[in-house]
Amino acid sequence: MPRVSIDELTALATRALERAGASTAMAGATAKALVAADAQGLASHGVSRVPQYAAHLRLGRVDGSAVARVARAKGGAVLIDAADGLAFPACALAVGEAIARARANGVAFAGVTNSHHFGAAADHLAPVAAAGMVGLAFGNSPGAMPAWGGKRAIFGTNPIAAVFPRKGAPPLVIDLSLSEVARGKLMVAAREGRPIPAGWALDRDGNPTTDPKRGLEGVMLPAGGVKGAMLALVVELLCCALTGAHMGFEADTFFVDAGNRPRIGQAFLVIDPGALAGDETYAERVETLVAAMLEDPSVRLPGARRRALAEAAAREGVELPAPLLAQLRELAA
Repeated sequence: MPRVSIDELTALATRALERAGASTAMAGATAKALVAADAQGLASHGVSRVPQYAAHLRLGRVDGSAVARVARAKGGAVLIDAADGLAFPACALAVGEAIARARANGVAFAGVTNSHHFGAAADHLAPVAAAGMVGLAFGNSPGAMPAWGGKRAIFGTNPIAAVFPRKGAPPLVIDLSLSEVARGKLMVAAREGRPIPAGWALDRDGNPTTDPKRGLEGVMLPAGGVKGAMLALVVELLCCALTGAHMGFEADTFFVDAGNRPRIGQAFLVIDPGALAGDETYAERVETLVAAMLEDPSVRLPGARRRALAEAAAREGVELPAPLLAQLRELAA
């Protein structure tokens, strides 16, 4: 597969989104986030999404001129309205507000409403770690998983991410989808004509399938069975009941061009360790746990692999399938 430098790929994705109708600021923020995901080996959340986003912009599922704004605020709580735009500028505003409010209040919760797909959840938390704070991110998405015991897609795959800063070392970064795998992996497999493992998805009739196209037409299976389904319910309520956003079943799938404006939600919780046990105690407790984990030589700290891949991509460029690269160049032309 061909390799493309980070700068070239970012410029290409930015031009493609601008040509589809995104403002310069929206296109730039989105392209940077998608390329960062590819650099970390997260192809399902990378520039493979550009054709999808571009179609949504052209067909009015996304407002390319939208400007995110603070819609409501009280103490450590703030609501950001993404105004039907792409999610990345709104999430950046939410995280910035949450950091500032956590400094003042010890803890802050920022919700985002009227939003769109927000990519790799943990990447939004990098500024939180840089500020020396603990962060959690949650997002809902168009219905892809049933409530436990059902067959109708109600919840999204509803990722959860967390970041825990360390003293003199990279932060611990946790990022997981509550489906067995992220739905974007089915999108990539379908594009590349590859089967998926059994246990990832059911077809529209509720039967197990290894065909990613049938899986995209059906439902995803939750990670951990009933436990994953209950966590997905928690995320759905955090991201939608508190923000007024669409529930997953109210938003049309991202994996078709036409449809409604998804208007889904995201949520960010930021905690200042200094407001609780104190920065020094927090750092000591984290390092005590890390040291215990690393006594087992087979343990790899969460976030280490993504960081190593990103460093390699910065030197060598991002590897992309040739058909996807050609499609991006066509969209950007």
